[in-house]
Amino acid sequence: MKRHIISILTLALALTARAGEVTSPDGRLKVTFTLDGTVPTYCVAFQGRDVVRPSRLGYELVGADNLLDGFSLLDEQTSTFDETWQPVWGETANIRNHYNELLVRLTQASTQRMMNVRFRVYDDGVGLRYEFPQEGKLNYFVVKDERTEFAMAGDHTAWWLAGDYDTQEYEYTRSRLSEIRGLFRAAVTGNLSQTQFSETAVQTSLQLKTDDGLYINLHEAALVDYPAMHLNLDEATLTFTSWLTPDAQGYKGRLQTPCQSPWRTIMVSDDARRILASDLILNLNEPCKLDDTSWIHPTKYVGVWWEMISGKGSWAYTNQFPSVKLGLIDYAKAKPSGRHSANNGNVRRYIDFAAKHGFDEVLVEGWNIGWEDWSGNSKEYVFDFVTPYPDFDIKALNDYAHSKGVKLMMHHETSSSVMNYEKHMDRAYQLMRDYGYDAVKSGYVGDIIPRGEHHYSQIEINHYLHAIRRAADYHIMVNAHEAVRPTGLCRTYPNLVGNESARGTEYQAFGGTKPGHTAILPFTRLQGGPMDYTPGIFEMDCANGSHVNSTICGQLALYVTMYSPLQMAADFPENYERFPDAFQFIKDVALDWDESLYLEAEPMEYITAARRAKGTDKWFVGSVAGADTRTSRLALDFLAKGKKYVATVYADALTADYKTNPQAYVVRRGIVDAKTILSLKAVAGGGYAISLFPATQDDLRSLPRLRSVKQ
Repeated sequence: MKRHIISILTLALALTARAGEVTSPDGRLKVTFTLDGTVPTYCVAFQGRDVVRPSRLGYELVGADNLLDGFSLLDEQTSTFDETWQPVWGETANIRNHYNELLVRLTQASTQRMMNVRFRVYDDGVGLRYEFPQEGKLNYFVVKDERTEFAMAGDHTAWWLAGDYDTQEYEYTRSRLSEIRGLFRAAVTGNLSQTQFSETAVQTSLQLKTDDGLYINLHEAALVDYPAMHLNLDEATLTFTSWLTPDAQGYKGRLQTPCQSPWRTIMVSDDARRILASDLILNLNEPCKLDDTSWIHPTKYVGVWWEMISGKGSWAYTNQFPSVKLGLIDYAKAKPSGRHSANNGNVRRYIDFAAKHGFDEVLVEGWNIGWEDWSGNSKEYVFDFVTPYPDFDIKALNDYAHSKGVKLMMHHETSSSVMNYEKHMDRAYQLMRDYGYDAVKSGYVGDIIPRGEHHYSQIEINHYLHAIRRAADYHIMVNAHEAVRPTGLCRTYPNLVGNESARGTEYQAFGGTKPGHTAILPFTRLQGGPMDYTPGIFEMDCANGSHVNSTICGQLALYVTMYSPLQMAADFPENYERFPDAFQFIKDVALDWDESLYLEAEPMEYITAARRAKGTDKWFVGSVAGADTRTSRLALDFLAKGKKYVATVYADALTADYKTNPQAYVVRRGIVDAKTILSLKAVAGGGYAISLFPATQDDLRSLPRLRSVKQ
């Protein structure tokens, strides 16, 4: 009897011990894969500290046996990879892609199906994905639920957005994991399209911090032909489980082998700055698939946009009709409302301003017919994307812009009528080619058509990528708003130069956004790619009565702290002309970088970044503050040794206040070098910005040494 018991225990231990390990190149991160009996599990540790406790892997399927257990190990393969690649645009000139890999090949004997799990372990995090080879008897299958678990090692602090199939345009909530349910309802605010599904569900990228100072970030990379992932928390075990966005029939993925899931990513560091500097998401995406990228370029732009957002003007040409049917309404005979912003005179004014101040392009929204009833009506044929309003001369305006060395930027609001956009897409892109446009801002406001689909369901993920790929055929750059949050696909398709996919500046005109929002976005939303945040507001009181919760210097800092190759100066020309010294920083700041350093960081509290412009020795520094005033001790030791620089410092005045005195700032100039240390104060909701240019002999003779900044 004893021998029988010992044999059973030995067998159980053998089954549990079928494990493989892989560590990061620096040895600090370790992933362990285990077949717990017949259930695939994994865990992650950082320097011996639990990051993800043993967590199960697998799928529930529709109308078929699940892929959760019954597995045996076919084999394990390990490898190492190390390359350095150059992005078309980015935060750095070179990105190192260095990882150790473990590939686990599993078979489910009862069904003769195969499932592989691939782990890549970097110094800054882990990627894992499922791979389904066209072997065995798995071919077509429908996903009921992906069941990837992330078992947390404690009741961590989290910065989270409420789980929603259709929007990320919420403010972040900071709480313990155990507090999410109690705060969930308050974290949901109104939106033109929103669908919550669980009061313990959150969106990715999710930023976490442990009590002993580990920073953990959960997200996904390379989201292709698959629904976007949310995370649902089991409060009893503090375990997150992947929760995919369903389609109109409630299914969460229709797959055909060979296929693979997106990468599930786990960033880990004991330094918040390393989370911001991580290239994990980009590295887990495929290399660039475009043969020619010479037409892709960083863009600094102004636009006819903020005046409609803030209530000064309108997208629509007329108020005459309760509804419109394209092709039946004769706009030439319609009575103009007098508030249409995209008119010839106003657009020329923006073109002149852009040309005078060195901007590349002018965005014009509301140029095309159909805006009178565009939103909230579930209208399929809402825009044709090619027909301008009577007061917008598309040829003359493009000719005028080109004569000034400026381009117009196209706008394609789809009103989420995706089928309609795909019908008209080629004609719309061809129109852009005909008139010299090279960039489009697309929008997906409202509920998705086909009805019942969601912004983050599989069919929509495929649409967004189709639009990017088709745009590349026409040499068009894409900036998609209200689309799915990015997952690093800008590496593969670098004509994806921006996304919104979060609560942007427009919400400052819809009642305001709390200070600290711009100090959490780089930890979360920007992990997957740049954001078209549309910064640069100088007049904080909007025509509609809303107030922008920022200072002018807080706005300047965003051009450095929130990386994007596409940056807008979003305010009215006349507001920049009131503050020409502060506006100079927006004109000077670069868009593409050889080197980026994160000097200070704490989620939602502060971020200070320094970046060196591509091909130059010009540096720019930006710092944003959250809800509290703070002082930086800024060492300029990143500057070239033995060289002198002219520092132009734009800082909140001591009397600045984002509510009552947001336009109070100081500008100070002087000579600095790598030994300089500056003490700089940023008020709540504020910040500071610095340009650092190599000094000339004239500068050295005429400017004082900058040892301190009087604010």
